[in-house]
Amino acid sequence: MTQYSDRNEFKVLTLGKNTQYTSKYSPELLQAVPRSLGREVLDLDETQAFFGEDVWHAYELSWLNENGKPIVALGRFSFSSASPNIIESKSFKLYLNSFNQTQFASTQAVLGVLIEDLTACCGQLVQVDLYSATETAAFPVTELPGICIDELDVKISDFELSPELLAVEDGRQPIEETIHSHLLKSNCLITSQPDWASVVITYSGQKISHQSLLRYLVSFRMHNEFHEQCVERIYIDVLNKCSPTSLSVQALYTRRGGLDINPYRCSFPGASAPPLRSNRQ
Repeated sequence: MTQYSDRNEFKVLTLGKNTQYTSKYSPELLQAVPRSLGREVLDLDETQAFFGEDVWHAYELSWLNENGKPIVALGRFSFSSASPNIIESKSFKLYLNSFNQTQFASTQAVLGVLIEDLTACCGQLVQVDLYSATETAAFPVTELPGICIDELDVKISDFELSPELLAVEDGRQPIEETIHSHLLKSNCLITSQPDWASVVITYSGQKISHQSLLRYLVSFRMHNEFHEQCVERIYIDVLNKCSPTSLSVQALYTRRGGLDINPYRCSFPGASAPPLRSNRQ
């Protein structure tokens, strides 16, 4: 368990506790977690600023139209990494379930309510897109770019977070490279339940040792932290240990409770997360 998991801000969350499900619209179910809690332990300075967003996909979204007929939809939500808060995922699930027996005049009305409530909780404007169940092109599975390092023949003995495993290769000219792995696994900060992800890292600079990067990613296997914080930790560790001139890190977490979370952090402003989806999502 990371050193900040016993903070009072986490003790009030519904995560890890028995909860009553409600099917009537209840925006008060949403719970915010300050991003600063995870960033304090990273000890960031001004030269390590990052940009990006957290893209969530929702597969269990439904409400009633004015005639009482159920409507189902899929949702994409984009939260800026500059927003003061993340939204705790169980509270997000409970909130979306509260739409189930609530009547709305139109899909546009639902969209407006979602934007208003999520923006109020995270502290910055949230982009929301809704899709019908027939729009199969909305969430296409994509091949992950770059080199997959999962087949490397490496011996691994570190299953506790070990950023010191990261290393660059000596005597190489600067390169631009994209690497991906499906072997990222971390655990929920509160419940210790496993979180599974693929991760894509793009950088320019001195060549990062693929063996060292794979060992490092596997070292998250027993680490307890939220998805967004894990990606920020990967970004900062690679920045500190390998000194790339540009860097982006994107994780594609598998869904839980009808939601998947895809944090993206990069060294350049204004960039949106690439529209990647693994076949495990």
